[in-house]
Amino acid sequence: MEITEDPVISTFYFIRHAEKDRTDPENKDPELNQDGLNRAIRWAEVFDPIDLDAVYSTNYERTSMTAAPTSVKKNIPIKYYDPTSLDIEAFKSSNERLSVLVVGHSNTTPDFVNKMLGIDKYQSMDDTDNSSLFIIRIIDGEATDLRLQID
Repeated sequence: MEITEDPVISTFYFIRHAEKDRTDPENKDPELNQDGLNRAIRWAEVFDPIDLDAVYSTNYERTSMTAAPTSVKKNIPIKYYDPTSLDIEAFKSSNERLSVLVVGHSNTTPDFVNKMLGIDKYQSMDDTDNSSLFIIRIIDGEATDLRLQID
């Protein structure tokens, strides 16, 4: 009788931070505005039926605040990452067989997704795009991707 191993499946959900406060253009680390706070709460509702194992965010107010409602609802602490020094293979292997939410920025999110896929598929997001959801599923080392708009 042949023994077949279960496939190794890892799922990654990538979003950009919600709408930020733009009242002070000099502020490099603004918090979310009211629309952004509402969207962060909606993201928590979107991810509610999904069994997440980890939540990652860049170390900025707007990304942390976007991740916070999901983190709190799931009782999962936020892990902070630096997109400029990320080791993709280490990230993949440390999250193998897990479901992971990653919160980033208009430039870092598509770049991270591209690195996960191993191809340059996605361009930087439009500055008004706070509703894209990228889903990367890696099954036995083969990555597939999907981009949705969650409004």
